[in-house]
Amino acid sequence: MRNAIFVTLAAISFALGVIGLFLPVMPTTCFMLAAVWLASKGSPRFADWIRHHPRFGPPILSWERERAIPKHAKIMAVIMLAVSCVIIAFTVSLLALKVGLILGLAALAAWIVTRPLPSLQCPVRELWEEKSVSERR
Repeated sequence: MRNAIFVTLAAISFALGVIGLFLPVMPTTCFMLAAVWLASKGSPRFADWIRHHPRFGPPILSWERERAIPKHAKIMAVIMLAVSCVIIAFTVSLLALKVGLILGLAALAAWIVTRPLPSLQCPVRELWEEKSVSERR
């Protein structure tokens, strides 16, 4: 029963991550990281499948191995956080709430920016480089 709960939650998290690919307001990576963690508790095979998925695997492996965030993901995250701050600035009427939310999002952006980039020795990085070379041809 416990495994079924973890697998179900992992599947829901994975589905939300996939939806995040198409909806700019939904995050993808955090749901995928949650899906891998949940799946590893209930179905190591499902977790392994997510880790080796061509689209979602490289950033997840990079995070698990090095706590590193790829540059394109950092840029997108900071842009989306900045857009959220602007929306909050114009829509939230309570000043204390507005300031608290904006400061929290700014702190999150600073934390994301300070995470390292994947190292050159990381096998995940090699996969990205091979893929980009083959895409250029």
